[in-house]
Amino acid sequence: MTRMVHCTVLNREAEGLDRVPYPGELGKRIFDSVSKEGWQMWLGHQTMLVNEYRLSMIDPKARQFLVKEMEKFLFTGGAAKPEGFVPNE
Repeated sequence: MTRMVHCTVLNREAEGLDRVPYPGELGKRIFDSVSKEGWQMWLGHQTMLVNEYRLSMIDPKARQFLVKEMEKFLFTGGAAKPEGFVPNE
């Protein structure tokens, strides 16, 4: 049986994640409210942020930045693309 959630990213019912994707309370919140499709959208956005800002994942400030952006993207819809970002055609 597929687990369904009301996805905060898509704002509709969709197939839920198979497992908690992130540690702690935030991970549980994501598991309970974000669909597989919504999570994949975040992963694409996260990749774009890492590349555009040239973030190093060993830098604690970069990881903190990504967590804040993840919360905005997944729960408030407030995540924006970097200034001057032009997607590949």
